[in-house]
Amino acid sequence: MSYVYAAVIGILIGIFIFGLKTGVGCGFSTVKKKDVLILASGYFLISIILGSLVEMVDQSYLEKIANLGMTLHVFIALLLITAGVYTQKKWNCGHDVSKKTFLVISVPCPVCLTALFVSCMILASTLEMSGWKVGIIVGLVFFISVISSTFIFRKMKRTPEDLGTAMMFLGLFYLLGAMIVPAYIKAKKLSMEFSTGGDFEIVPLLILSIFIIGGYALNSIRGQ
Repeated sequence: MSYVYAAVIGILIGIFIFGLKTGVGCGFSTVKKKDVLILASGYFLISIILGSLVEMVDQSYLEKIANLGMTLHVFIALLLITAGVYTQKKWNCGHDVSKKTFLVISVPCPVCLTALFVSCMILASTLEMSGWKVGIIVGLVFFISVISSTFIFRKMKRTPEDLGTAMMFLGLFYLLGAMIVPAYIKAKKLSMEFSTGGDFEIVPLLILSIFIIGGYALNSIRGQ
């Protein structure tokens, strides 16, 4: 039982880390606090909807759902890298376009929605709870992650140029994910057992956190 609780906490931590992606976009841009709250609330509602849909989808389709998310990684990666370069160039020319380009990194994307749905499916199966209740839990964790990370990043007083750097590093992460995750699924022969699903969710998200931290460190060194 203790292992189950630890695994559930691990997945929720993974969801929290995934929420940092949205927090980066909101925290490094000049978007208003009201818009940040609306965006975070939107994720909360989406999580509840996805959780409610869990009971309507056969869990045997889990691998297909995960693979679908992987096929979108390359497109999202290229979009993030392009938007990051564009944001930096415009900022260096005296124009702040972060209120628009932050949407590329902060709004719900297919990859993010896939991760939320798979997380809801695994948690619902493990905790034996109704999908909508699991959706509330997932949505609340994501909401807290977005709001708290946005507040912290803004306290760091970063500029839209930093937003561009973060977007490019996240783009590299998505490219890496497109290569690593499918191979990881095949190696583990993804089954419906919770232990395997938990590893699948946590590993890519931990890689994401490493890329973010590495990006900040490199940017700080470059600025000195």
